Parts: sequence; C-alpha cells; structure tokens
Amino acid sequence: MTNPADSPASPGRARARRPEWAGRNYVLLTAATIVTNLGANGALIATTWAVFDAGGDPGDVGLVAMARFLPLVLFLLIGGAVADRIPRHRVMVAANALNCVSQAAFAALVLSGQAQIWQMMALTALCGTGQAFFNPAAEAMLMASVTGEQASRAFAVYRMAMHGASIGGAALGGALVAFVGPGWVLAIDALAFAVAGGLRAFLDVKGIPERAPSGGLFADLREGWQEFIGRPWLWSIVAQFSVVVALIGAVDSVFGPLVARDHLGGSQPWGLALAAYGVGTVAGAVLMTRWKPRRLLFVGTLCVFPIALPSAALAVPLDAAGLTVAMFVSGMAIEVFGVSWMTTMHQEIPEDKLSRVSAYDWFGSTALLPLSTALAGPAETAFGRSQALWGAAALMVIVTALVLLVPDVRNLTRRPHAKEVTGAPLDPAAETTGAPLEPSAETTGAQRGT
Repeated sequence: MTNPADSPASPGRARARRPEWAGRNYVLLTAATIVTNLGANGALIATTWAVFDAGGDPGDVGLVAMARFLPLVLFLLIGGAVADRIPRHRVMVAANALNCVSQAAFAALVLSGQAQIWQMMALTALCGTGQAFFNPAAEAMLMASVTGEQASRAFAVYRMAMHGASIGGAALGGALVAFVGPGWVLAIDALAFAVAGGLRAFLDVKGIPERAPSGGLFADLREGWQEFIGRPWLWSIVAQFSVVVALIGAVDSVFGPLVARDHLGGSQPWGLALAAYGVGTVAGAVLMTRWKPRRLLFVGTLCVFPIALPSAALAVPLDAAGLTVAMFVSGMAIEVFGVSWMTTMHQEIPEDKLSRVSAYDWFGSTALLPLSTALAGPAETAFGRSQALWGAAALMVIVTALVLLVPDVRNLTRRPHAKEVTGAPLDPAAETTGAPLEPSAETTGAQRGT
C-alpha cells in the first residue's frame, strides 16, 4: 500500500503545516538562534565557575566579564557599517566561526586544568568581538526574512523560540556545571556556534535587494547621530539604559553567582533563577500580543522599575524561591518595555535610518558594561556586597524616574496605522540586548538576541 506521506500531494500538505510567512530564511534563522541560545546561556554560567575553579575572586569574575563587553562596545558601530557593505549572512557565519574557535579553546584550557585569568580574558574578548559584528547583521537579516504585513506574527514566534531556548539553556547549563564541570559546558557552546554557523551558511540572499552605495562610513555615522540626538525621547531612554544595563551586567555577571555560591547552594539555583527570567520574558511577550497600550513609552518606562527587584532580592538575600519570583517579574516587565520600545522605533524612525539609529541604541545601552563589571569586585570590597546591591537597585529606580520627566516619554502615543511589532530585541541581553538584559543569548553576554 502506498504511504500517503509519499504521495505527490504530500509536499503541499507539508507546506500547509508551515505558515506562509515562515519562509526558508526565517526557519533557518530561528533554528540557528535556538541552537546558539541553548549553548550561550549555559556558557555564561560556566565561565563564572571556571574563574572560581581557577582560583579567581570576585574581581577576576568582573575582569573576565569586562573583557567580553569591551570589544563589543568598541567594534559595534564598525560592525554595523560592515554589515551594510558585505552580504550579511557572510558576516554572521564569520562571527559564529570566531565564537566557535574562541569557546573551543576556552573549553580546552578549562578541561586541562591550566586555565589562567589572562587567557580567559583574551578568549572572551574574541567572543565579544564576534558579537559586535554579528548583532547588526543578524537584526537586519531577520527583518528581511519576513513580509511587512506578517512581521508581527513572525517576530512573536521568533521571540518565543529564542526565550524558550534561553530558559532551557540556563537551567541545563546550571545543572551541567554542577555535575560535569564548566569545561564541558563551554565545549557544548562551541559546538552550538558551529552548528548555527552551518545553518546560517544556507541562507538565501538572492531575493534581498542590493544596498545603494553610501557616502562612506563617517557620513553614515554622522547622519545616524543627527537622527539620534534630535529626538529627546530616544537619547534620554538610551542614556537611562546605559546605567540600567551596566548595573544589570554587574549583578548578573558577578553578584548573582557570588550570592548563589555563598547562600543558595551553588550554580544550579542561579541557573534556575535565570531560567525564571526567561519564562517571564515569554509571559511578557504573550501579554503584549494582546495588550496594545496607547502611551507606548510611558507604559514601557513604568515597567522598567521592576527590573530592580533581582538586585534587591540578592541584597537581602532572599532564598532561591524568592529570587526566582523576582527574576520572573523582572523578565516579564522588561519584555513589555522591549515590545513598546521597538514599536516606537518602527513608528518614529525613518526606515532608511533605522539601522544606524539602532546601532547608536546598541552602543549607548552597552557602553558602560565593561566599566561596571570591572568595578563590581572593588565595589563589593569597598561597600560590602549587600550595600552594593542595594545601591544598584536604588540607582535603577532613580534614573527611571528621571526619564519620566521628559515630556515626549510621557506623551508619545501609538498611531492608529503604525506598524505593530510583538517582539523586541532587548537585552539591552540579552540572546539584548538589547540589552537589557538578561545574560542569555549570543549577544552582550547574551543580552539581546537575534
């Protein structure tokens, strides 16, 4: 008997099961992001414990984190310009290859038991460099993979997949670090980058129109800066997130693992707390598919206040259950902000300037990360861990309250016919980064993910 699946009609049935907006490039990009988020979230936890296993202290943890963020900040604007001149899928594959090699070398050093702090810093710096070139290319490639009228649904599914992988990667990574050690988790991350790079190599770019020649790198950057600085709501919120993302980076990269080690029993509770953050972002994305607040930035900014909850929970410190709840609420709140932010960007920024303005958004949001992670250890020594965490929570609340004084932030409204977007590339993430920023995806410590 002939199997119905082998009949000529079956290809059409298979295509019918997949939405029309989920084309080949979209599926490849989503699959590659799932793979890299699974590996990257575990690797972030593994890196911290690798430093501890090598005899490092909190200051060393901060230095290794700084080594990742510094090249990301330095090369981000250049990476955006390169992505406008070279086919974006080639930039993405090259960045994935660099990340694969750097993580494989990191894993080999840790497994050998000979890893030194300076070597960890050098290898994480290579990983951060790869991300600086990957992020701008990946955002543009994702945008090109779906049609305008279906972008809302496509981004929603993409974000769900990304956050789901972040949840699984954080939980699995925390468990694997405890059972098999950080070296093997880093090796898994290297393999994930190799698989993701292979998937992205098959992206079809024939249908993407060629970009017209520009006036050069500096002319592009200058025009983007003029667009950026001329909008008070834009530069004020980016300035706010320069502080917020920097503080989150210090808390997640340094203080969180330390509190988990000293009070919660090790890496696994911290991995579960990060997973709860991911669950919260999924819940926030689901909420925003139905809720469409009229005052986009006002509602989004109000939802930044709960981002201070994890810092306060670690300052107490709460038990693992309390920390998990705080992380969940924070994740849900930041996703509401992220959706509101990207919807505003699409509504207010001219299409031909969106990439350059986004580059300044990324740059501003991550600019203080190297400094904050480097100073986390000295801040603990100078003020005490609890006082430093309370200070971080208070500063997040203060800068967020100040942004509400900007009239455009309070009054900018959703236009009836504006393009709706149900997902946002936050970590200021990470995955936003964009950042804000969970330490999750393959972005600034995975803070923003595409």
